[in-house]
Amino acid sequence: MAVLTLDRPDRRNALDAGLKTALRHALAAAADDDGVRAVLLTGAGKAFCVGQDLAEHAAGLRADPGHAFDTVEADYAPIIRLVTTMAKPVVAAVNGACVGAGLALALACDLRVLAEEAVFATAFTGIGLTCDSGLSATLTRAVGEARAKELVLLGRSFTAEQAVAWGIAGQVVPGADVGKTGLELAARLAAGPTAAYAESKRLISESWGRDLGTVLTDEARAQERLGRTGDHAGAVEAFLGKRAPVFTGH
Repeated sequence: MAVLTLDRPDRRNALDAGLKTALRHALAAAADDDGVRAVLLTGAGKAFCVGQDLAEHAAGLRADPGHAFDTVEADYAPIIRLVTTMAKPVVAAVNGACVGAGLALALACDLRVLAEEAVFATAFTGIGLTCDSGLSATLTRAVGEARAKELVLLGRSFTAEQAVAWGIAGQVVPGADVGKTGLELAARLAAGPTAAYAESKRLISESWGRDLGTVLTDEARAQERLGRTGDHAGAVEAFLGKRAPVFTGH
């Protein structure tokens, strides 16, 4: 596993230029490392991530307003693409406040474990902005269009229990256990059929807006590729022999 921790606890892990660059590089390294079979993303201290560092943003607006939003395409978009497209599962252990681009980052991950005290909000319209970091898509897919509009337009916060009820996550645990639970989940994925996970992640992501015929064809081709792996053959033999399968990712 690669464990990536957003580490600005004094700023509730707000994303400044240094943290965005470090996160982008760490995600790229994890994506390219064949030895990494799963990624766990969490935050240091009492927050997961409260989004853009507004003090840095305000300074950028004053100094060079024409380029204050370059970071959206230079940093936020690549970070979300790395999380969503890497051929391995990414787990978010949401240990606290998860706001704005922080919420978008958690939603980009494949699975989420939430601390029971975690609080969520979109926050963008509260400062006169709209969604970025893919939130308009990932939030809508998670909770539906009507609720997504309510959360974005009204800026309402919501709890971990509500996040589970709305389908954003499947598990809420005490805050003291969220890191351990996230590690256990990531370890389970790292020991699993990672080639199958990669195909499944891609199929689910690309299914939006596709017609059923295209989806069926893509699924068939993915099954053919996986059918030629040692993981598949070994798992079938293990099932017939009543043994636990051992997956290598190949």
